[in-house]
Amino acid sequence: MTIISRVPRASFRGRPKSVALDPGLEGAAPVPADAGALGDAPRIRAILTEAAREGRSVSYSELLGDLGFRFTRPKMRAVCKTLEEVDRLAALDGEPDLAVLVVRESDRLPGQGWWVGGTALLLGYDGPWEGAAAARFIREQQQAVFDFWAEQ
Repeated sequence: MTIISRVPRASFRGRPKSVALDPGLEGAAPVPADAGALGDAPRIRAILTEAAREGRSVSYSELLGDLGFRFTRPKMRAVCKTLEEVDRLAALDGEPDLAVLVVRESDRLPGQGWWVGGTALLLGYDGPWEGAAAARFIREQQQAVFDFWAEQ
């Protein structure tokens, strides 16, 4: 949830400007939100390559937390758009896609956008997006990413 706070700053006709604040994580005081972080492909790429080196996936909520935000669907959708750019940058550098590491907490599988984006089909998978077959496929793809980054 974003809070709009009246903070005295440069004003227009004597009125203070509104400043968007993101509620602090884990009970901390609200801090100015850096909405640009949601579209910062190099920063998100760095978070995901670190996770890959550690051999772990990252939930959408965890990724948003690393960027300084609480989980909301609009923020998740913004990050998902940026994941396309992250994978484009990885491909340019001859690296495996990193978006496969970003998963739902509930079943540890990527969200619908990853599946409908065509990546699974390009990798030869045309099965269901949930269940045992999807989980096996995702584990294989994630393991390939972990193996690549373990050697870097």
